[in-house]
Amino acid sequence: MSDSVKREYQSPLRSAQAQATRRRIVAAAADLFVSSGFAGTSVDAIADVAGVSRKTVFTAVGGKTELLALALDWAVAGDDVPVPLAARPDVIALLGLPRPGAVLDAWAAVLTDIDARVDGLFAALECAAASDEVARALFDRVSAQRREGAAAVVDAVAALGGLRDELSRSEAVDLAALFTEPLLHRRLVGARGWSRRRFETWLADTLRRQLLSRPDSR
Repeated sequence: MSDSVKREYQSPLRSAQAQATRRRIVAAAADLFVSSGFAGTSVDAIADVAGVSRKTVFTAVGGKTELLALALDWAVAGDDVPVPLAARPDVIALLGLPRPGAVLDAWAAVLTDIDARVDGLFAALECAAASDEVARALFDRVSAQRREGAAAVVDAVAALGGLRDELSRSEAVDLAALFTEPLLHRRLVGARGWSRRRFETWLADTLRRQLLSRPDSR
């Protein structure tokens, strides 16, 4: 067998192994960021938990900020497939629903799933952003992405004629972004023990009452 054929055969295996190592590193980093905070987590600790060298952490992903950014991206998506949230089938489907209330109900369901994966990481990022400039830049980027998502939902509701008349688009996006803050899930579900269903129902009801001209319409 020629060297070129060997390389061709071995490449997919090496790629799969590299991705598995990357997943292990990101998972270790995510767990430590949630349990110990961004400042309290070292690259050495991440390497130790992941079972790799410090050099491998930097080679596979990067430093702590890159690790937190990737952990957040994967937690939001629910996997490591490089497809943005806006292009995911459930988000595309909810933006195409025919009734304003149904759009918000479906959004609340999607966000409740996301929050369960992301709220601890978001809390770690928010805390880090108070004292770390690089973390602050990441926090601002994540916040801007959240606002873009809220704006897409508000625009879908407005296109269906469901938005409250007294709300400007900017105000509606402000409210949508505020009430879908991941830390609300952390406080109500994590700290206060609300069930997933209770939180989802509360979130959908709150979004309806804050944004819709007819909150109870189905």
